[in-house]
Amino acid sequence: MDLLARREHSRSELVRKLKQRGFSAPEVGAALDRLADEGLQSDARFAEALTLARQQHGYGPRRIVWELREKGVGDEMIAAHVDSSDSVWAESAREQREKRFGTQPAADVRERKRQTDFLVRRGFTGDQVRRAMGESD
Repeated sequence: MDLLARREHSRSELVRKLKQRGFSAPEVGAALDRLADEGLQSDARFAEALTLARQQHGYGPRRIVWELREKGVGDEMIAAHVDSSDSVWAESAREQREKRFGTQPAADVRERKRQTDFLVRRGFTGDQVRRAMGESD
């Protein structure tokens, strides 16, 4: 319960953490089933919370999807919470570029590449990066 009191966790995270603390697999499974039945642990709630937090910190859909997979969230759950085709992502990419580099367009090819690489590392798709850089589709 202490783990869930601090923040949402995926089932996979909890399994790993509880096994590290010496609990057996059957004990962990039974406890997590009980928590899920009582609504205290939910992968859907975890996916929603992580997606919102990362989105608010300026990360793109590719980065968020990667993090969710790393935390053991299934692809169906990810698809329900992260829509990488949403136009909101392109706007977020533009905001992140402007926050980091200002509103002026890149002065040369080297600067353009630096800005593009920054957005790609943040997890935005190629299309979202192009739109953020002011290129049309």
